[in-house]
Amino acid sequence: LRLLFYLFTDDAKQLVPNKMRDFFCTINLDQEEVFRTQVVEKSSSPYFGEEFYFEIPRTFQWLSFYIYDKSVLQKDLRIGKVAIKKEDLCNYTGKENWFMLQPVDSNSEVQGKVHLELKLNELITDNGSVCQQLVVHIKECHGLPLINGQNCDPYATVSLVGPSRNDQKKTKVKKKTSNPQFNETFYFEVTRSSSYTKKSQFQVEEEDIEKLEVRVDLWNNGNLVQDIFLGEIKVPVKVLRNDSFQAWYLLQPRENGNKSSKTDDLGSLRLNICYTEDCVLPSEYYVSLRNLLLKSSDVQPISASAAYILCEVCRDKYDAVLPLVRLLLHHHKLVPFVAAVAELDLKDTQEANTVFRGNSLATRCVDEMMKIVGKHYLKVTLKAVIDEICESPKPCEIDPIKLREGDNAEINMENLRYYVDKVFREIVRSSISCPTLMCDVFYSLRHLAAKRFPNDPHVQYSAVSSFVFLRFFAVAVVSPHTFHLRPHHPDAQTSRTLTLISKAIQTLGSWGSLTKSKLSSFKETFMCEFFKTFQEDKFTESVKKFLDDVSSTESKEPSGLSEPVHLKEGEMYKRAQGRTRIGKKNFKKRWFCLTSREFTYHKQQDKEPIFTIPIKNILAVEKLDESSFNKKNMFQVLHGEKPLYIQANNCVEASEWIEALCRVTRCNQKRLNFYHPSAFLNGSWLCCKATIENTVGCARCTADVPADTQIEIDGDRETERIYSLFTINMSKLQKLEEACGSIAVYQGPRKEPDDYSNFTIEDSVATFHTLKQIIDIVEKLNESHEKYQKKRSSSAKYGSE
Repeated sequence: LRLLFYLFTDDAKQLVPNKMRDFFCTINLDQEEVFRTQVVEKSSSPYFGEEFYFEIPRTFQWLSFYIYDKSVLQKDLRIGKVAIKKEDLCNYTGKENWFMLQPVDSNSEVQGKVHLELKLNELITDNGSVCQQLVVHIKECHGLPLINGQNCDPYATVSLVGPSRNDQKKTKVKKKTSNPQFNETFYFEVTRSSSYTKKSQFQVEEEDIEKLEVRVDLWNNGNLVQDIFLGEIKVPVKVLRNDSFQAWYLLQPRENGNKSSKTDDLGSLRLNICYTEDCVLPSEYYVSLRNLLLKSSDVQPISASAAYILCEVCRDKYDAVLPLVRLLLHHHKLVPFVAAVAELDLKDTQEANTVFRGNSLATRCVDEMMKIVGKHYLKVTLKAVIDEICESPKPCEIDPIKLREGDNAEINMENLRYYVDKVFREIVRSSISCPTLMCDVFYSLRHLAAKRFPNDPHVQYSAVSSFVFLRFFAVAVVSPHTFHLRPHHPDAQTSRTLTLISKAIQTLGSWGSLTKSKLSSFKETFMCEFFKTFQEDKFTESVKKFLDDVSSTESKEPSGLSEPVHLKEGEMYKRAQGRTRIGKKNFKKRWFCLTSREFTYHKQQDKEPIFTIPIKNILAVEKLDESSFNKKNMFQVLHGEKPLYIQANNCVEASEWIEALCRVTRCNQKRLNFYHPSAFLNGSWLCCKATIENTVGCARCTADVPADTQIEIDGDRETERIYSLFTINMSKLQKLEEACGSIAVYQGPRKEPDDYSNFTIEDSVATFHTLKQIIDIVEKLNESHEKYQKKRSSSAKYGSE
């Protein structure tokens, strides 16, 4: 299963009535925190306004949001939570919802699962009578939570519970593990023969078997403090009959948890969640659909192609554009498709000054392409100046209405001019770093626009500036957190400064189109005054030269050769390379930084690196078994020296670091084919027991891919997503097919508007032919999915589902 999750943490309503506090929100997969918002100070209804987009690298039961009251001297106080079951996420996806905060109760904070085997035996006693015996084999648990950031010391109690009995047995404690292997068997008498005379603390009757249940409770051994409840499961004995039964059971919260809290007093949280879950079949199942989509740019007219039809039938074009662009990009088919749909878009454009200003299929495809391809370009161009603006902000408000007491409008205008000059200068100097694919797309758009409006000498520039300035740089400036230029949404004052800079960049970019903007056209008079200082030919010429450069097909020097591209940074733990005074290696918190040239760690952020690994020296990046150091979320970087063992803060962070490191090292010539999934400790490898430290690995590297493979895009997954969209919109496809058939037979005008009247049907015969192919392919894929689901449901036993 491939999971994708997008969240917009919006705002919370009346968390603590009549009290102003400092709030923040965490996003958790089960009990594991994966993201945290900024602290909103002195508020009772905080607005977070942050977006988190990530892939979910493991199975989970609950997606939870915890609201905290930030404390300086004491532990942060959990105000309440919103917990959504994985199965219910689809009910809330794609729309905003208010969720009531629930009280946080330790008895309800559970995660993980337990593997049980149950059997009901009949035994013959010495006197010949028959009694029943219950055999409970508790095999293992998986995914138990961390306790205070460390693996727990779990044990289980196994009970046979009835109206008048409660037999309980206990396993041994397993030290420092979230996946304990118990492999212990317990025996319980269920019924006794009528001749059984030994007195007991409970009475057993034959019909009691209908009321008996097996209960397994998981606990963390607290040693000198109270044990912590980790979850429980209950299985009725009557379901066993005389069969042996084994299954995985998801741990559940206690039924008698804290019910006294009034949820109405805790407030509510507004969330916008987009969640998709795809079942991706082997690659050969998608050959027909993939080929049909990839040849879309060759279909005449383009409106009869499978890719165009996909975007026509989807209610929200963004749902279709995202997987389509990624698929075409992966197979090097994006540029001709964008050129084809842009040409169709220009046919309906009547005025040169409105070229590519709407939300058409062409503009959406280019927008999505720039987000994917231009991530590193944005970082190397804007990150340094955005960091300066956010970390050392100067007052820049120039609107007289919004000026605060004591503000100096002239100084603010000078500050704003300084920032705008700096951002503008970085942009117009960045053409050498612009990705080749973006240049190829801009080249096509420029020449198509000039062909459509041959008498307008400026349209070739406005066609490019409408994307690179208005939809790329200006948007990144105003929302740096969305483009990963900043970790969080900026505060209100900084957001206002960025908004003013973004407006200026948009205007300067449009001036570069050589269409002389009239100052009277500005809505705000204060912006009109501000731009009077920019009426210089050098700005127009700088933008013109930049647009010429980024819309040229001439090969450019890759940005990595001139300046390293900053890819990722953050705080993690690494295992000490040397030994401590007592001879035991430990883990230390360090600041890690990845660029296109090297991977480094530092004692603190902005300090000189302690250790540096050139990217070309990295041989492999792989996960590390939890059993190596009894720690979760670990991975290893293999290079010329001993492996570097690193622990990330959560599963999402570990997955993102592994992906980033694999992507930047995929072209290394000396990549390993085999590695050791565990560590070398006490003279041997834990995985294969080999005693030679430099022996060849015992497992094949998961990231051993050809150098030309774009591992950040999974073509099969994107094709599966497109198949799902076709399936959802099958009724529209069928109606469109009927419409094409009617138009082909009846060549007259349409008598009345219908469901397909808004669709573009330029060639009914070609469109009908493509639709028939789509429907046939989707029906075959439906059959393959049904077979897979039947096979999965017959082979998988999950007692708690």
